[in-house]
Amino acid sequence: MYLATTTGDFSGYTDSQLDAVRWIAGSGFRFIDYNFGTDFRCMNGFFSSDRSSHAASLLREADRLGVRFIQSHAPMGRPLEGGKYHEDFVAENIRCIESCAALGIDNVVIHSGYLMGISKEECLEKNRDFFRELLPSAEKNGVTILVENFNRMCVDGMYWIDNAPDLLQMVELVDHPLFQAVWDAGHANMQEMPQDEALRIMGSHIMALHVQDNMGNTDAHVAPFFGTLNLDSLMHGLIDIGYSGYFTFEACNIFLPGASRRQFDKDDRLKTAPLPLRLKGEELLYEIGKTILTAYDCFEG
Repeated sequence: MYLATTTGDFSGYTDSQLDAVRWIAGSGFRFIDYNFGTDFRCMNGFFSSDRSSHAASLLREADRLGVRFIQSHAPMGRPLEGGKYHEDFVAENIRCIESCAALGIDNVVIHSGYLMGISKEECLEKNRDFFRELLPSAEKNGVTILVENFNRMCVDGMYWIDNAPDLLQMVELVDHPLFQAVWDAGHANMQEMPQDEALRIMGSHIMALHVQDNMGNTDAHVAPFFGTLNLDSLMHGLIDIGYSGYFTFEACNIFLPGASRRQFDKDDRLKTAPLPLRLKGEELLYEIGKTILTAYDCFEG
């Protein structure tokens, strides 16, 4: 397997995806997950008025650095909300699908939604309808939509997809070759079902990974070995299903963002880990991935 990580690793350090690509490449990674959430937050990049120029700049820089964009993540939102918001959100996701085609990316992760007070069956059906609105664009651009297992959050009166059986049900309900799944190992670590068992349930529907860790109680997005994720179970599951995609990190919080720390109004010079230290963290992330894949004789770069 090839190692990859997300431009979201540096969303707290720059508004420029070009900066993120340069820093990722300098840390050893050759394959990159493009996080459209940064563009959406800053209203730049692919959410600016000149998407084609941005795509050209990214592809030139990727070629210069010897890296390639291999998957992506659409911005978070509320897909089951109605009215003008829903129309805008569908348009934003279509923009991401079209942008994937511009970068030569084969897939985009788009989260399912949830609403207070509706049943599991209603939630799945409403999500099916939302994803089917996006499928014409996916077909036109040759991009696969990937739905994800959420982190576990127990909220009375609200259902969301956070486990393998329900994720499989969502994929089968949409029933389209361009609608598959991404497996988030950190989210799965908040469940009791072992990773290998969950992956065997999903089988060939797993087309991509989000590899991150936590202590099993919060969605921390730290690096493997920093939490309780059982990497052997994860690797056995991937091997059992014949997974041959990218081993893609979503471990953005090697150093927690400044907003997560206790506040001290008098001084904040150490509130956020300095960029040089964060770059060392990115190098460590690459070495962690290399160690994991080498242990199972499947490291390719």
